[in-house]
Amino acid sequence: MKQYSNTISLLLFVLCGALSLNAQSIVQKRADRLFYKFAYAKAIPEYEKMIDGKNALHAHQRLAKCHLFLRDFEKALPHFEQFIHEPETPTNYYFEYAMALKSNGQKKEAFKWLKRYEKLHKKDTRVKKFLKDGNLASVVFNSQEQYELEPVHFNTEYSEFGAFIFDGQLYFSSSRREKSSESTYGWNDEPWLDIFQITEGSTTEVPRKFEGEINSKLHESSMVFSTDYKNDTIIYFTRSNYFNDKESFSTRRTADRNIEKQNNLKIFRADKVDGEWKVTRGLKTNADHYSNGHPSVNSNRTLLYFASDKPGGYGGTDIYYCKIHPRGGVGQPINMGPIVNTPGNEMFPYINNEGQLFFSSDGHVGYGQLDVFATVADANGAVTEVVNLGKPLNSEKDDFGYYALDNGIDGYVSSNRKGGKGSDDIYKFSLTPPLELEGTVTDAVNLQTLDSVQISLYDQVTGNLLNRVITDENGRYEMSIDRHSAYMIEAVRITHPHKHVYFNTSTTPRATKRIFKDIQLEPVLDLKILADLNKIYFDFDKSNIRPDAARELDKVVKLMTETYPEMIIRLESHTDPVGSHAYNDNLSEARAKSTYDYLIANGVLKSQILSRKGYGKRKPINDCTGKEDCSAEELELNRRTEFPIIQLSKKQPITAMSQEK
Repeated sequence: MKQYSNTISLLLFVLCGALSLNAQSIVQKRADRLFYKFAYAKAIPEYEKMIDGKNALHAHQRLAKCHLFLRDFEKALPHFEQFIHEPETPTNYYFEYAMALKSNGQKKEAFKWLKRYEKLHKKDTRVKKFLKDGNLASVVFNSQEQYELEPVHFNTEYSEFGAFIFDGQLYFSSSRREKSSESTYGWNDEPWLDIFQITEGSTTEVPRKFEGEINSKLHESSMVFSTDYKNDTIIYFTRSNYFNDKESFSTRRTADRNIEKQNNLKIFRADKVDGEWKVTRGLKTNADHYSNGHPSVNSNRTLLYFASDKPGGYGGTDIYYCKIHPRGGVGQPINMGPIVNTPGNEMFPYINNEGQLFFSSDGHVGYGQLDVFATVADANGAVTEVVNLGKPLNSEKDDFGYYALDNGIDGYVSSNRKGGKGSDDIYKFSLTPPLELEGTVTDAVNLQTLDSVQISLYDQVTGNLLNRVITDENGRYEMSIDRHSAYMIEAVRITHPHKHVYFNTSTTPRATKRIFKDIQLEPVLDLKILADLNKIYFDFDKSNIRPDAARELDKVVKLMTETYPEMIIRLESHTDPVGSHAYNDNLSEARAKSTYDYLIANGVLKSQILSRKGYGKRKPINDCTGKEDCSAEELELNRRTEFPIIQLSKKQPITAMSQEK
């Protein structure tokens, strides 16, 4: 019954450990997913759950960045302090730490860390550019993140832009010519823009025009789906007010009192009536003397974002939002403020499923004309910073119409960059996520997991130490690594010799987020190290087992019955140099027998002890020759029992004996 109870307890312990480990993994995945989506305020409490767990280092690194992006430098610094002074800390954190220190008023300390970073990254011209005229969030983001872009197959020589996905269909705007008789827009001599659709992910399908009243003889673009107060699907889209080179509803009087024709935009709503999309109304925010366009709605259908050049803004076009009332009405426009809007143009807002705003701007520091930016918001939703999404997503030309899938790493962007088919083209992007290395370390003999193993990661090319972690109680380790790199893992534990594992991430697929490297370590051939054994001492002229000796022998019993149940040893006993050889030979034999009897009585099999022998005073471990030249402590050191290992496992017999006899 006792054995059954112990088994149940062991199973419960293992189950609880597995559940705890799984819970930690779930929390990290959720936190990382929010981090990728720029939802740093939401990611912070998730990472805080991890700081006492197996991957606390990863949590502190991410928490430092989250607070840094939120411009809360005082809160970022304690997390930097958790890892920045460790020799294995990746050096890119030196720059980020320096910027956080500088922003917190600690300029002298910041300069020290910045010089340390510059010494190691002399060719980092990208960072120097942003140091000159960029912002901190963009520096941090663009120093690590990487996008991959490829054009979609349905681009043409005309304009395609503004991708949006709903219910498995990809919708976009295009001026592609379907009939040779179609009229053209005088400004660029292209057909007028219409909404088209195609099955998302298809590489062969031909786009077709969206059916219903939305497409007209005017320009239509930037279509998004939402719902009304009845939870019925509705559409918001942009339509122009200019047609056939005629004066529009909007006119602007110039300084010389001439009338300047203006192509204005308005946002309209469409509802499905009897199975067909009908344009039911224009929004009350529209006007004839300025433009509203490029609508985007948050996931909760409570806010409508758009671009407008209405009077009273910060520049050309600004990003505004309106509250959507429960009955479907739209409130008054609210300007997003000077952190988002500039004296330049901000347009094409997009809200992801975490409520983060993305937009294009030629007023913020960028790479060319319009660049795509992401906002960073605090826990209350207030924007604290904007981040340039960097190359290659941005280019020297216009980059706009950003749309991301729910996973936060895949999506679409529009651009008129060089190499495209038309004036504007749609590109599919993939954000290459950080790569995680993880694994479990086990004993090669008994296959039990090993805690407290030091895992060091080195760069194969430079030999530099990049990171260092310790395996947890389940033998697991985890750390972040880079792609396109060659690494060496060194696993070290006092009970197991060093082991090196080599691997390369140069060909790791982009979709791969985790690399698993399980490691098996051969145990050392030293029972004292394996059992964490202290010396087993005997009283002068005694062979009985002292209480302190019994505690040490219990470690041997556990090692031989539980950890390595196939272990075979020799048992050797020694005395101090006091007395004759005959006397000490008899005494050491008696001590060997009492040790042997204790081990057998407590569960060690007789077959596991190949021999027992007393060596008397023939093998002292110091220069003692008697009471005259030795202290009591020095004499006691020679009164000991040792356990040379003969075999650890039947499958792995030991051919070389232990060095210490």
